[in-house]
Amino acid sequence: MYIGVIGAGRCDARTFDIAYEVGKLVAQRGAILVCGGLGGVMEAACKGAKSKAGLTLGILPSEDRKQANPYVDVAVPTDLGEARNALVVRAADVLIAVGGEFGTLSEIALALKIGKPVVGIGTWELAKRGRPIEAILVAKDPHEAVERAFQAFLKS
Repeated sequence: MYIGVIGAGRCDARTFDIAYEVGKLVAQRGAILVCGGLGGVMEAACKGAKSKAGLTLGILPSEDRKQANPYVDVAVPTDLGEARNALVVRAADVLIAVGGEFGTLSEIALALKIGKPVVGIGTWELAKRGRPIEAILVAKDPHEAVERAFQAFLKS
């Protein structure tokens, strides 16, 4: 199973800790962690996964593998800029959004458009014409997020 962990390239300490725990739990459950390969949430999740000997895949926006955070095992340079978000989404079976900015929102939208489950911790809330849309599976903490991600994967 491939779990995409998405979120901002810069984050506060609380968000970093949440993403680190998500990465750790993903690795403990034997899944491969997929991300955009840079800093912030991506680095925290990779660091957490590596703390449990997990495998991490970073799909980079540039053509330079050296830009990957130090916890990425397999760095895939794309030279696609933000368009690489589509590759992150396609590579994952399910995604966990931790916080996030507009890049994260684009990944959430792409995932939902193609029918991939998205679990969120403190991330975007969606509405259409002023009415909330319950498309993101909300989790209160990393344990619930990873559990919901595995459940969603088994249902698909």
